[in-house]
Amino acid sequence: MAIREGVNETILTELILQGIRDFQDLQILFFLLLLVIYILTMTGNILIVGLVVSYGKLHTPMYFFLANLSCVETFYTSTILPKILISLLTGDLSISVCGCIAQFYFFSSLVVAECGLLAMMSYDRYIAICKPLHYANLMNDRLCFLMAAGSWINGFLAMSVMIYLMTRLTFCGPNEIEHFFCDFTPMARISCSESEKFELMGFIFSTIFILFPFLLTLTSYTLIIIAILRIQSTTGRQKAFSTCSSHLAVVTIYFAFYGTLIIVYLTPRTKTMRDLNKVFSLLYTVLPPLINPIVYSLRNKVVKDALMKVISKIVKG
Repeated sequence: MAIREGVNETILTELILQGIRDFQDLQILFFLLLLVIYILTMTGNILIVGLVVSYGKLHTPMYFFLANLSCVETFYTSTILPKILISLLTGDLSISVCGCIAQFYFFSSLVVAECGLLAMMSYDRYIAICKPLHYANLMNDRLCFLMAAGSWINGFLAMSVMIYLMTRLTFCGPNEIEHFFCDFTPMARISCSESEKFELMGFIFSTIFILFPFLLTLTSYTLIIIAILRIQSTTGRQKAFSTCSSHLAVVTIYFAFYGTLIIVYLTPRTKTMRDLNKVFSLLYTVLPPLINPIVYSLRNKVVKDALMKVISKIVKG
């Protein structure tokens, strides 16, 4: 802590992630569970990226977006879980204010990028199912690159505004954050300066970068399902469903991801919701990045074929 000159106010330089203490009674079990989840998440998502890059049949818009999604999930899981694992292992729950701000910036930027990529993926499947004759022209390499790059850049630029506002806040206590990681609401709560503008901007950005992509994704898949149900041929209907079955499975999971984000960032912050938000935050941080590569590996024939060929090459030397 530091004392501001001429002002009877203690300025914090270190914070305590109080939420991790909720699991101290099951510390070893929770550590092992999160460690296994982290290893599986990293392995699965890095494997997806490697397969898409190296296997020619996966050089399509759908798998290009999937590789970008796996990159996002690899990075944003790594901004949260390693710190939680270290805290559980060592009992050190502290994090510097600068480290907390950096964690919030990278995590929130990657979440925004992920929401954008999910919307882009839903649009890709909409064009593939509803406008198949125009797919090659509409979803060309240049457009796919711009859509993916836009999702990444959009996330980091948007959250730069939030970081600027956060650095204008003064943190003078208490130094305990009731959360597992650094998020804007828990940090605003411990600020002793005016945080209304910061919280208002957080709400506006949550609406723009979470709610709007969710509505776009929901609209795209509603139109896809309607189009598939209108197909007269049973064989054609089955083929259309198989084209996006694994993607539909993942998006169903991500609707839960969107749901938890909306609850955490767009609902009133009562005491009951504050406790629930900690659980929801952990769920959307841990589960979607773990489930995504598993679903694509188990349900997608092209990905399974690519994986088997890679394993075969490794075995043969």
